[in-house]
Amino acid sequence: MKRILAIVLLLFAAPAVRAQTSGEVRIYRCTDAAGTQALRDTPCPKGQSQQTRDMLRPKDAPKTTRPAAAPTPSSASQPTPTQVVYLAPPQPMYECITHEGKRYTSDNSEGNLRWVPLWTLGYPAVRPGTSLGSNIGGPPPRPDRPMHPPMRDINWPVATGGGTWIRDDCAMLPPSETCARLRDRRSEIRTRFFNAMPSERDVLRVEERGINARLDNDCGGH
Repeated sequence: MKRILAIVLLLFAAPAVRAQTSGEVRIYRCTDAAGTQALRDTPCPKGQSQQTRDMLRPKDAPKTTRPAAAPTPSSASQPTPTQVVYLAPPQPMYECITHEGKRYTSDNSEGNLRWVPLWTLGYPAVRPGTSLGSNIGGPPPRPDRPMHPPMRDINWPVATGGGTWIRDDCAMLPPSETCARLRDRRSEIRTRFFNAMPSERDVLRVEERGINARLDNDCGGH
């Protein structure tokens, strides 16, 4: 009896094995006593009617590789555009020193002009004499006698008054020091900006824009 039952089970299992090996799947449609239907992939429970249907097991579509698009003749022959950037040469900065020893910066090598008496440049100074000389009230000099300044203890030329314009001495700063001072000045502007009047803020904005442009061109950015 057990041998007969085993043979029957093998006969029922053979189609399922054949379906799985052949790429098919068996669907069971079960109907209970109330008429409710359900689809299963296993046999229906006892007491329900059963209908089977063999279907092909779904498979994923084979992967296809899309060939790379060949470059068109127009794009292959067209040269890559070249970007040209024009930079102005770095602008030098000079440090100038006044006669009193005060230092300031300038964009050119010509220092500020100032008026100084000639004696400050080392010229000896004398008080100009009158036609009467030191003898006030004495007789006037003879017309045929030329007038000469006193010669004793005087080194010529002499300064008898007046002065001249001179410029402060200036020296060019290294590029790294120039960039550092530009950044320092920008920091001073930003600190001053919060306490400045509206009219002064407009002036500070213009100066900061100029410093930023100079840093971009001469110092590689802000």
